[in-house]
This record gives sequence, C-alpha cells and structure tokens, in this order.
Amino acid sequence: MPYCYKGVFVIKCIELKKSNMLLLCTDSLKGYGLNRIFDLTKQAGYDGIDLAIDYNLYDTYNIKYIKTLIEQYQLPVHAVSAPDEIQPKRFKHIVELSKEIGAKVIILQPPKITEFKLQSYLKKEIPKIREKEFISIALENAPKGTFLGILREHAMSNTQDLKDFKHISLDTARIGEMQKDLIRAYAAFKKFLVHVHLSNVYHGKKYSPPTEGVLPLESLLTKLRQDKYPGAIALKILPRHLKVGDDETVLEELGRAKKFFDKYYTNVDVSGESSSDATPTASTEAPAEAPTEQPPA
Repeated sequence: MPYCYKGVFVIKCIELKKSNMLLLCTDSLKGYGLNRIFDLTKQAGYDGIDLAIDYNLYDTYNIKYIKTLIEQYQLPVHAVSAPDEIQPKRFKHIVELSKEIGAKVIILQPPKITEFKLQSYLKKEIPKIREKEFISIALENAPKGTFLGILREHAMSNTQDLKDFKHISLDTARIGEMQKDLIRAYAAFKKFLVHVHLSNVYHGKKYSPPTEGVLPLESLLTKLRQDKYPGAIALKILPRHLKVGDDETVLEELGRAKKFFDKYYTNVDVSGESSSDATPTASTEAPAEAPTEQPPA
C-alpha cells in the first residue's frame, strides 16, 4: 500500500509487478486512433501504455473507452502524460481519469515563467493530492527555450526545483537538446526518479529512435537496471521515425527499439550487484552525489 510520510509521498507506489516494464508513449504513434495504437503496441510486445492526453482527441480522455481497450488488449496504462499548461480544473479530471484506469504516474510539464498561478498551484496543491489520492505526480525536465531571449522559458525547471518537487520524470532527449551530461543528470535525479521518457538526439533533433543519436542511452539503461530503478521506461519518439501509416514498418521500428532496450536493460545481469544501496525512494534529503550547479532542463 502506498503511503505518505510527513508530506513526502513514497515512490515505492510506482513499483511494478514486472521490474523491466517498457511502455510506448501514445504520441509516438500520433495519427492513429487509440484502438490502433493499443493494437500495434501489443503486437510489438511492449508491456503497457504511456497515455498522452490531448484535449483535441476525445479518445485520449474518454475513461470508459480507455478501460475497454485496456481489457480488450490486456495492456495496462501505467502512466498518463498531461498536456502543457494544464489548468487546475483539467488536472483534477486527469487525476480522476488516472485513478479510474489504474495508472500509477501522472507526468506534468513545467509551467512557463509567466504562469504564476499555476506555479503556486503545483507547489502547494500537488503534495496534498499525492497524499489524498495515493498516486505519483511527477514533474518533467523542461525543453530548451528562453523568454525574451534572456530568461529560461520555464519555471520550476532547474535541478533543485525538480528535486524539491520530489517526483521527477526524465526526458532524455531534452537533456541532449540542452547539451547536458545525461549520466550526470541521472545521478542528480536518481533518488527522485519515477518515470523515464526514452529517446535520442540525432543531428541536433530530439526524439529520434534510441539506436540513432549521440546520447549514451546504453549506459543510462544499464545504470537504471543496476540501480534497481522501480519505475517504467516509455519510448517517446517522433511519429515520422516510426513511419506512421505503414503498419509493417512501424512494427519493425518498434521491434528494433525493444531489442535495444532488452539488450541494455532487460538482459543485464544484476545478480549480486547494484550501484546503489537501496531501491530509490522519495526523500527530503538531496542525494550526496547530486551536482547542485548543473541544471539539466
């Protein structure tokens, strides 16, 4: 049973029945209907869904329909990714949806620096919602961007802000886009990490397949496995890289990504060894190895 201690929601709530769970983010197959996305995800041998909510696509927030697909394909929705600039009223609906469909994690995007009310809401209300609803609510590292060409475009986006939020989702492509050290970022986030969006950066463009690009995803996946990371890893790449519209090629590309994941994560032998002493849990204390001067975004 998940629980909250002194306002800190324990990350063990997101531990999986299957310790090497690979999800597919529905944005990766954008253009298909949700039924087809579930079908292709199942055929490709993935373990579940990371559902990206899009209020222009009714299927993505129709609770009854989503529950039907979960039952039909025997494929869980482990994570729900909220849209950018989510407002409190809609966020309450997302919490309700997540509970109804059995999701373990909700991923939020950092607010723009001008969204003062949203910043206040996230800081003050999210801890209360975690405790009340027994669900992990994570903040993701921000994409590259500036405001007026000087300031960072997003608030709550440096390393300390993310750790203060307690639950973190790591988007690997955004780390690469910012030309930050991915392994160093992982070390900073490790004790607070509940979800990973996995993709690469190729020729400066983010969300390429994990097999194509400059990021050391092999090392990251192996470290996650060795550290007994308790959450799920979701493939999130641009639909054009999967050749969406050509089902045969889509399945081939998904299969190639899964083989990469299995090689560097699933099949890594961690018997009798781990690079951390314990399964990561949320803590009010910053990890000793976390670099405070490095703000991955």
